[in-house]
Amino acid sequence: MDVLDLARIQFGVTTVYHFLFVPVTIGLSLLVAILQTMWRSTGKSVYLRATKFWGKLFLINIAMGVVTGLVQEFQFGMNWSAYSRFVGDVFGAPLAFEALVAFFLESTFIGVWIFGWDRLKPGLHLTCIWLVAFGTMASAYFILAANAFMQNPVGYQLNETAGRAELTDFGAVLSNPVALAAFPHTVFASWLTAGVVVVAVSGYHFMHRRDLDVHRPAMRLGVMTTLVGGLGLILSGDSLSKVMTSTQPMKMAAAEALYQTTSNAPFSVLTIGSLDGRHGTPIIEIPGLLSFLATGSFGGTVQGINDLNAQYNDLFGPGDYVPYIPLTYWSFRFMIGFGLLSMAMAVIVWWFTRRGRLPEHRLFWPIAMWMAVTPFLANSSGWIFTEMGRQPWVVFSLYQTSEAVSPRVGAATVATSLIGFTLVYLVLAVIALKLFFKYAKAGPPPEEQALASSSPSDDPDKPMAFAY
Repeated sequence: MDVLDLARIQFGVTTVYHFLFVPVTIGLSLLVAILQTMWRSTGKSVYLRATKFWGKLFLINIAMGVVTGLVQEFQFGMNWSAYSRFVGDVFGAPLAFEALVAFFLESTFIGVWIFGWDRLKPGLHLTCIWLVAFGTMASAYFILAANAFMQNPVGYQLNETAGRAELTDFGAVLSNPVALAAFPHTVFASWLTAGVVVVAVSGYHFMHRRDLDVHRPAMRLGVMTTLVGGLGLILSGDSLSKVMTSTQPMKMAAAEALYQTTSNAPFSVLTIGSLDGRHGTPIIEIPGLLSFLATGSFGGTVQGINDLNAQYNDLFGPGDYVPYIPLTYWSFRFMIGFGLLSMAMAVIVWWFTRRGRLPEHRLFWPIAMWMAVTPFLANSSGWIFTEMGRQPWVVFSLYQTSEAVSPRVGAATVATSLIGFTLVYLVLAVIALKLFFKYAKAGPPPEEQALASSSPSDDPDKPMAFAY
């Protein structure tokens, strides 16, 4: 492999690994805030115990997310310095706001929330976790605005002399149609992910018949969050697909392996063949669905890969502007399929646990717990599709990926860092999973302990204590 291939693999590994934690952080921050609000509004200790329990798992996840996210910043200087030079003036602005506004807000108030259980007034303490939840979503928006520039560059001017893009309208970058469409889609995906995690962990305790007074309301909240997130994904995905068609028509064509411009274009659920335009054979199709996703009309016309590639040759010069079709085709379907499986699991769990019921079949809860991997597979597939469908561009229509790698970094250097990061991430994965499983199995704290650690103290000299 050459430097470009190795650098792309490394960025893909670190990005997908980091994004395993991001949706859980966004979703769990909201669910913990809801549970604490329910405790403050009802006074029922079961909600306090649930808040403490899920708060601990939330903190484990957010710590791993921060650690793995730091690597992303370094890679722009390590393997992608040419990209950083070309687009840094634009790309860096939303990233700076993410750090200075969203991340500072999130990290400050998560600390106050952790240490403030017995120091702050209940209403003020509750406000802290809601600010954390808001901060996680604000952080996501700024990151998506930066990524949206790569999908649909706006708010810039090209300095031909310096050979770089320069920021002219930060408002246009923040209001990029791709960012506006991708943000709700990402948030709903996070809610679905967190909801499934709650259902799976609560399912473990249902299986062992432990602390059901705490886990049954958490289970209901998880099921509801999963379904709301799933329905939101369907609606926001429809909006995002139309924005994608208008800004990156090649990506939409690659999602279906559609080589010829077609009206009433079908969506194939399953295709057998090479997907290279010669041997692919759709065996399950939904007529007109691709046209509806792309244009809002079942009879709409969707441009094909061959026509688009010819247009891009006229616009940008001779070359192959087609992404790797098998990966875009299947990642798009895995994203949709695993998301629907998550929703189906939530519906089944709700049905068999309604009105205080407890499923008796010995395989019910193990299957429900293993289904927790489905939203993570859907999220990873979605990011792979988003990034691979843009190729060969790193900034669509402006800058190709082959031009973006660091010019003086050799293949051996990138391979060494790739192996090093992968090994470190494997170690972190073992640590994270052990911690998560350990505290997930331990269950919520006893009622006396939870109440004792959550009562504000009148002693101003009492040292702060770590609540977890």
